[in-house]
Amino acid sequence: MLLAAIPGDLWREYVQEPGRQGIFLVLAAFLGSFLFIRTSARMARSDRFPWWPGSVVTDSGVHLHHLVWGIVLMMGGGTLGFALQGQSGWFEVSAVLFGIGVGLTFDEFALWVYLQDVYWAREGRTSIDAVAITAAFMGLVFLGINPLQVTGDDLLATLVSLGYSLGVLLVSGVCFAKSRYLHGFGTLVFPPVGLWAVVRLARPGSPWARWRYGARDPERQRRADERFGPHRLATRITERLRSAIGGFPIELPHRSPAPHGPDRGEDEALEAAAREVQQRAADEAAARAQQGPAAGRRP
Repeated sequence: MLLAAIPGDLWREYVQEPGRQGIFLVLAAFLGSFLFIRTSARMARSDRFPWWPGSVVTDSGVHLHHLVWGIVLMMGGGTLGFALQGQSGWFEVSAVLFGIGVGLTFDEFALWVYLQDVYWAREGRTSIDAVAITAAFMGLVFLGINPLQVTGDDLLATLVSLGYSLGVLLVSGVCFAKSRYLHGFGTLVFPPVGLWAVVRLARPGSPWARWRYGARDPERQRRADERFGPHRLATRITERLRSAIGGFPIELPHRSPAPHGPDRGEDEALEAAAREVQQRAADEAAARAQQGPAAGRRP
């Protein structure tokens, strides 16, 4: 009886009473749907489960990605939550629907970025990273961590509190720009953590490295490549976790446009249309130039 009462007490004390049941249900549904759909995709990919239905394909051969169902569930859950204005029972249902939709959608996050099906390619690992970052953010919200809390009894104290919050967000933003996500989330909990990442090197493929390294600072680019190379223990552990969750990636073949393929024909048609518009504008300008002097000679 005591063990059975523990989950209920924890739910009331840490979830229900602080008013966090909504974000908890969204987070739980998000992680559950992501793990389910990723497991389903891996089972459909494996030859050991030929009975698993796999993806949904229409009669015309169109593959409906689970991204589609995720967007529909997000729209339905969000609309239901706003329409019922937090009514007990339905509020929880809308939170679960929204969380499931987020999980299905973020599992194909790479499709948003690359606009092509790279689910099993190395580029598809972006979805795993996006899910991890989103789950960490939801976890911080669930724990009640709010770096934007502004307090103070007078104007000076309020300005100091506001400046502190903005400073925390700035340091965290620099950490994320350097692709040091652990430091970025740690800054929101314990701000001094981010100061370490601010003065350290950025990861080679991070936005910070693209802005500040490369041709602008080749020495730092070289040091970053050496620092975060595949020999690094943390890199190897991260790759193993990605493979364990998302499966082993495949290398997509490099496709170059055929000299007379449909893409080439479309490009040539666009270029011809552009040249026609330019020629027409030049002819009209020449005609106006000839009409001007002629009009001036009329009696």
